[in-house]
Amino acid sequence: MVEYKDTLLMPKTDFPMRGNLPANEPKMQEKWEEMDINALVNERTKDRPHFVLHDGPPYANGDIHIGHALNKVLKDMITRHRSMTGYHAPYVPGWDTHGLPIEQALTNKGVKRKELTIAEFRELCEKYAYEQIENQKTQFKRLGVRGDWNDPYITLKPEFESRQIEVFGKMAEKGYIYKGLKPVYWSPSSESALAEAEIEYKDIKSPSIYVSFEIKDAKGVVPQDAKFIIWTTTPWTIPANLGISLNAEITYVVVSVNDNKFIIAKDLLETVSQNLEWENAEVIQEVKGAELEYVVAKHPIYGRDSLVMVGDHVTTEAGTGCVHTAPGHGEDDFLVGKRYGLDVLSPINDQGCYTHEAPGFEGLFYDDANKVMTEKLKEVGALEKLSFITHSYPHDWRTKKPVIYRATPQWFCSVEAFRDELLQAVEETAFTPSWGETRLYNMLRDRGDWCISRQRAWGVPIPVFYAENGEEIITPETIAHVSKLFREHGSNIWFQREAKDLLPEGFTHPGSPNGKFTKENDIMDVWFDSGSSHQGVLVERGMKYPADLYLEGSDQHRGWFNSSLITSVAINGYAPYKGLLTHGFVLDGEGRKMSKSLGNVIIPEKVMNQYGADILRLWVASVDYTGDVRISMDMLKQISEVYRKIRNTLRFLHGNVSDFDPKTDRVAYEELREMDQYMYMRLQDVLKAVRKAYDRYEFASVYHTINNFVAVELSAFYLDVAKDVVYIEAKDNKNRRAMQTVMYDTLLTLLKVLTPILPHTTDELWSYLNEEEVSVQLTDFPEVDERNNFTELRAKWDKVIAIRDEVLKALEEARNAKTIGKSLEAKVTIYADNEITELLNDPAIDFAQSCIVSQLQVVANKEGAPENALVLEKTAIVVEKAEGEKCERCWSYSETVGQNESHPTLCSRCADVVEKYYV
Repeated sequence: MVEYKDTLLMPKTDFPMRGNLPANEPKMQEKWEEMDINALVNERTKDRPHFVLHDGPPYANGDIHIGHALNKVLKDMITRHRSMTGYHAPYVPGWDTHGLPIEQALTNKGVKRKELTIAEFRELCEKYAYEQIENQKTQFKRLGVRGDWNDPYITLKPEFESRQIEVFGKMAEKGYIYKGLKPVYWSPSSESALAEAEIEYKDIKSPSIYVSFEIKDAKGVVPQDAKFIIWTTTPWTIPANLGISLNAEITYVVVSVNDNKFIIAKDLLETVSQNLEWENAEVIQEVKGAELEYVVAKHPIYGRDSLVMVGDHVTTEAGTGCVHTAPGHGEDDFLVGKRYGLDVLSPINDQGCYTHEAPGFEGLFYDDANKVMTEKLKEVGALEKLSFITHSYPHDWRTKKPVIYRATPQWFCSVEAFRDELLQAVEETAFTPSWGETRLYNMLRDRGDWCISRQRAWGVPIPVFYAENGEEIITPETIAHVSKLFREHGSNIWFQREAKDLLPEGFTHPGSPNGKFTKENDIMDVWFDSGSSHQGVLVERGMKYPADLYLEGSDQHRGWFNSSLITSVAINGYAPYKGLLTHGFVLDGEGRKMSKSLGNVIIPEKVMNQYGADILRLWVASVDYTGDVRISMDMLKQISEVYRKIRNTLRFLHGNVSDFDPKTDRVAYEELREMDQYMYMRLQDVLKAVRKAYDRYEFASVYHTINNFVAVELSAFYLDVAKDVVYIEAKDNKNRRAMQTVMYDTLLTLLKVLTPILPHTTDELWSYLNEEEVSVQLTDFPEVDERNNFTELRAKWDKVIAIRDEVLKALEEARNAKTIGKSLEAKVTIYADNEITELLNDPAIDFAQSCIVSQLQVVANKEGAPENALVLEKTAIVVEKAEGEKCERCWSYSETVGQNESHPTLCSRCADVVEKYYV
């Protein structure tokens, strides 16, 4: 006796329904490691055009955070996609390893730096950096990021440092490097100069003071007994005052108040009067700022000259229009002071305490001096008003403590010298998103010269020597020699040898008649390290230069994008990248910044342990990364549901092609049924849209396109309809093989286009296929297949699908009314116009099968539909109980059930299949 259920060709697959990704992904990664998948991919693509995404190096300190995960997965999706679409796309990950955080980490671990030589301390820093790299490397690899993990680039490696010295040398040779005394951001807490990229802003409460300066020499322009009033929120800079700046075009007034005469900007008279509580202030004279130039005022504490100058930086937006000018503590102050020949006075030491140049305040910490200073000003009768304001103030991004502007001798890169070339390079770069161009352009247009020296131990030394007479020595010969030494021994040799032993053999210099030399002790800003990676990585390794793409967070417009552009344009005249792509920051589910205190930090490791890396990667693909993105465990749960749907669809496809051999069973496109041709066409639509979205780095579009195709057109339509064919018909039935042909192509296409996003899952399923390649990563995306009949087919079947939607609506109503249960219990009568009737009666369209109903009839008379019909936009539909009996094998209702004596419970179709193949 035949068991009819045994005659059904049900799906067969060993690909598990549950991914169990946290346990299975590490096994998959071990397999990749054993086969060296990265080398196999690069070998396969080596003769193709190169595509280089150059990795911006994360800092080697601590575990990776969710922003790292977003960044690295985006990069991985791009390089994986490119290697599957006609390019050779090697990915070399890297690490930034010098700088204060590592010094600080060692100090926190109890290392006593002052008890060690610089060279010994640097060796400990290097050891710590490598430990951090190994930790982060393990976490990046766990994300499924494919790259040259066996030979990443590391900024402390000798070959990298050697190239960095060459970059410095070329810039110096062109005159772009100079030493100067200028105000720079100085961090007393780090005891070092900082770059703009190392500054963050936080609100603080500061004293706000109005101070009067008596006039020493009025030059006959204003009354000799008048006083200038300045306003400042940094009382501690008053000892460094050497002048007062006005604007030449602004009108100033001399006002008489309470037996005093004060000079302020006319436009600010009302505001100042309110703030200083002046009553009945009388204007006794008006004068242009230009007329007051070279008037001499007196320092309120020290009585020395304070020169009145004019400069465009003075405005009437706030204050008094008379600007306290301390050339040693402000950029505008420095520039205007330089123009007037003032000294650069900065009576603050490295720790932020006053020196002997501030008599009366020596040894006092600058911030503690604010109170003392205001009391002194009050004592000498110069304090006109004291209040407090809360305002945004620069802080050291590492120590989180306030920084000051302080003039110190530093090494600079002259941005001004080649600014036009920099701006031109920005205009020639492709930006995603496009607003990045304006941001980077404005930053470079407005930025001052780059302070590249740091007063630290852990970094690449500035390769400068000094002759006995103090002359700086930076020559092509010395640079080449130091570069060679660093390549052979690493940069620690700078601190292990004396200056004469670091110079070329027999080196002489007219400034050192006794043959004695000293060396620079400062190191380079870490942004110079990573900013020269285009040489240390791309050129060093013979990769494509400039790179096709740099991809980092939007904060890197002022960081790595900026420093890389400056160094590349300086030595080559063009940008190191053809395109810049930026992503936003990762916020919690409510849009708040993540912080330990809020308890809203999402840790990548925790996500991967709970859900798996592919879920995290799918989340990355789902978000619009060009702005700030949100993540929460609830959102990841939703993403895991989408993943489950995709996985089960792939599993269903695989199960239904288990007996299909593409070499022998494939049905040619021309011989496919129309429904199958339509689905093949839709697959090509999806492939075309996905390829275009990948090319544009629009991963959310890839995600939504595939998700929609899987959920709506495959699961809810084609694969549902297919059961009536692939389960029921005989194994080699042509309609069955036709559907399997489309299913197989769909499976392979989805596996390939999903590989950049879900590499663990697609490679797992690939291992169950009989394809030649050992990994889906060693394949290419299919090319889009354009057929001549697609336009006509689309128009026709779009109408069919629209009418099917109306039938499904009617079936749902009938189900709710308990007229039917499953759709196969239904007989559907459609009342429609002649065009639709003709369409649905087309023998090429098995509309009953498309709707999964047992019987379907079309009547060319929509207006004549009975009262019980559901009237819809295109049709009126009546749903009734199907006629006949339920077939035990296919579950459809048919009046042919019972006609075959040998198989009385089967319909004629099933009886034929069973008799022919199973009896």
